[in-house]
Amino acid sequence: MAFVNPVELSLRGVKLVPLALSHEAGLAAAAADGELWNLRVTSVPAPGETRGYIEAALRMREEGHRFAFAVTDEASGEVLGTTSFHDIVPAVKRVEIGYTWYARRVQRTHVNTTCKLLMLQHAFDTLGCHVVGWRTDNFNFASQAAIERLGAKKDGVIRGHAMRRDGTIRDTVMYSLRSGEWPEVKAQLLYLLDKPRG
Repeated sequence: MAFVNPVELSLRGVKLVPLALSHEAGLAAAAADGELWNLRVTSVPAPGETRGYIEAALRMREEGHRFAFAVTDEASGEVLGTTSFHDIVPAVKRVEIGYTWYARRVQRTHVNTTCKLLMLQHAFDTLGCHVVGWRTDNFNFASQAAIERLGAKKDGVIRGHAMRRDGTIRDTVMYSLRSGEWPEVKAQLLYLLDKPRG
């Protein structure tokens, strides 16, 4: 039995459902909102690449390395983006959260905070993880700031770690959150979600 099994998670109008080929058109539309594939520090599929992107995620799910979700609007079912548990290591009860991107119109809204709350809650409270990790491009400052806002701790930088889509080699910034830190982080995420937006 897989460590991460198919599950649907929902809160505050946001629903995470297992990513499937049926999400191809919705995911392509989300990527087109802001032409996100042009960002050199992300892995958003370009037009015509969405099906392959989903197929790769499904292969990784079969292999037990990654479990991808479509992020949807609970009321309409519209696809807003995607996020995944990845680098799943059952032996030490560790997962990472990544492959995360959203249509431009829902960036800097409650959507990302809600997704992180749902995924961290599932990782720590349901799967019993000891640690949840994140990794990001050393030039993806927005992502680093978002991870740090969650309360994750910076573990360090892996130099010359991975290839970007433009052929350059990136350094990867690593973060983690341990189970003992989760109650405080959960309280902070709930506070952020309850705060009036001005």
